[in-house]
Amino acid sequence: MALKPSTMLPLGTPAPSFKLPDPATGQLISIDMAPNALAYLVMFICNHCPYVKHVRGEIARLARDYDDRGVAVFGVSANDIVTHPDDRPEMMAREKADAGYVFPYLFDETQETAKAYRAACTPDFYVFDRNRLLAYRGQLDSSRPGNGVPVTGQDLRAALDAVLEGRAPALDQRPSIGCNIKWKPGNEPDYA
Repeated sequence: MALKPSTMLPLGTPAPSFKLPDPATGQLISIDMAPNALAYLVMFICNHCPYVKHVRGEIARLARDYDDRGVAVFGVSANDIVTHPDDRPEMMAREKADAGYVFPYLFDETQETAKAYRAACTPDFYVFDRNRLLAYRGQLDSSRPGNGVPVTGQDLRAALDAVLEGRAPALDQRPSIGCNIKWKPGNEPDYA
């Protein structure tokens, strides 16, 4: 496991579009399917990462809490399933049910969506405003496996609340940290 921080994509970056399958439903899902959302949350997560496992309950709670507040939430797994078979689509469908995820959990087989977002780790979080401009990128909160800090989601929740209230989130945004995205051989991006 190689620890990797977020790349901290520049604030104001437009949300890259995507159209990816949700293995749990078999549907192709696009960020464009939520044109009237008040905010957008795109998370790069996976099944096997201990950093994601550490926060999966809070990710599920947060998505439920903001579901009726106009936030369109998307989870994306971009790991190479040859080297990490626990992240295969059928395992993603099982994880979505087991974790209680109410959001589409999408499979980025080509890894092009991860590259478009400059995603580097799992988990990696991106909040976009109603105009789909990046307002926050960084950590869920300061909790990490073994550090004793409770998982609250406070950083991500504060960013979502600010965007929903028409304010800019605090500029002191700390990178997320977790397992590096498992790139396919020869597919590593220049920022990896």
